[in-house]
Amino acid sequence: MRVVLADDSVLLREGLIRLLDEVGCDIVAAVDDAPSLIAAAAEHKPDVAIVDVRMPPTMTDDGLKAAVTARLQNPALGVLMLSAYIELSYADVLLSDGRGGVGYLLKDRVTSLNTLAEALQTIKGGGTVLDPEVVAQLLVARRSDPLAALTAREREVLALMAEGRSNSAIAGQLFITGGAVEKHISNIFSKINLPDVGSDNRRVLAVLAWLKSR
Repeated sequence: MRVVLADDSVLLREGLIRLLDEVGCDIVAAVDDAPSLIAAAAEHKPDVAIVDVRMPPTMTDDGLKAAVTARLQNPALGVLMLSAYIELSYADVLLSDGRGGVGYLLKDRVTSLNTLAEALQTIKGGGTVLDPEVVAQLLVARRSDPLAALTAREREVLALMAEGRSNSAIAGQLFITGGAVEKHISNIFSKINLPDVGSDNRRVLAVLAWLKSR
């Protein structure tokens, strides 16, 4: 199995290289920032990318954005997010396209090399691997109304988005400025925990959340 590894921690990166070599993985590239991940995935066409969520340059969600970009360029690429944190919105982004070949594991809960190796094989085969704690928190989040925090105006904007209206059409319908529409949409994304991954995916996910609440 050909693997690209992306993590800004030298110790973790070098340790994973040695461990994965023991289970027959071919580490074709090991990088320490998001832009390098995109470049390495494009160059080497690996089976799976192992990626930390929080990476340079901004140490926020750069790893996730890079992984999404890499999958857009190579839909066959499997992605395993290996994070120290549970970020439910990131799990949603990974799962949203329904294609499988993704995973989200917590670093301190991967207790054996076999666990990691099995996860990689599952992802390579098109399956999905989620840490049980991530699954538990996703279920709790699903039981609550993701739209409960929205204002009445934000609900109006989201309803028009669900009708397929453009920002300018929404502005005309509600007699507000285009800038006001953009601000409302930004607030909607923030309140229902949809991170910016550099695509229109958040708009689709917001509309899906609206439709599920009806």
